[in-house]
Amino acid sequence: MKRDFLALSDYSKTELDALFVLARELKAKQKQGIPHRLLEGKSVALIFEKSSTRTRVSFEVGVWQLGGQPLFISSGTSQMGRGEPIKDTARTLSRYCDGVMIRTYGQEIVEEFARYSSVPVVNGLTDKFHPCQVMADLLTVIEHKGGYEGLKFAWVGDGNNMANTWIEAAAIFGFELALACPTGYEPDRHVWEWAQAKGAKIVITEDPEEAVEGADILNTDVWASMGQEAEQHQREQAFIGFCLDEKLLSLARP
Repeated sequence: MKRDFLALSDYSKTELDALFVLARELKAKQKQGIPHRLLEGKSVALIFEKSSTRTRVSFEVGVWQLGGQPLFISSGTSQMGRGEPIKDTARTLSRYCDGVMIRTYGQEIVEEFARYSSVPVVNGLTDKFHPCQVMADLLTVIEHKGGYEGLKFAWVGDGNNMANTWIEAAAIFGFELALACPTGYEPDRHVWEWAQAKGAKIVITEDPEEAVEGADILNTDVWASMGQEAEQHQREQAFIGFCLDEKLLSLARP
């Protein structure tokens, strides 16, 4: 049975912790020059409906280092850009490739793609979730802090896909999370309610100082993400004070 990776909530804490262990093992082997070609002979399609630097490079290099063949596919130079139904693209790529990563707009797009794909599908970013980014961030925390247990995480800025995914992470891993978002830019209500039902230790405030006070980990994002360029000026006004500057840093733990 195939497993997709569309959101953190698709997996248990035990399964996600196992990914951290595996990632650290593979990273150590890479540094030592020890082959770890777990994708030998495999091809992975990388679909980008949204432009990217870090996501594209990390996936292409990662698949290659694991012995696989990454295939970059832009919606503008494929049939997807001509209106081919998602289910047809999913079915076709499943016959050629062993896995698919897709970076797109709506979460419903990756969910439909996964529904019609017979090979695993990974969410490389949607407007709702960005699970690979938060897993990578948490791996960095584990490497520098020894773990995530007992730490306070703070998010300052837009209640976007990253904020939603941090909420999922807090509910799954059990760490404390404080989010500071301007009025009108709060995280997804359904994600928040799901986390509350899980007993998550999460606070959402409009005060960046309250969120950062005593935090161990600080995180933020741009004020206007891709597709929000028309809102740039409006957001610049709404997000005044939601910036990780020296004043906010001084309120966090060393």
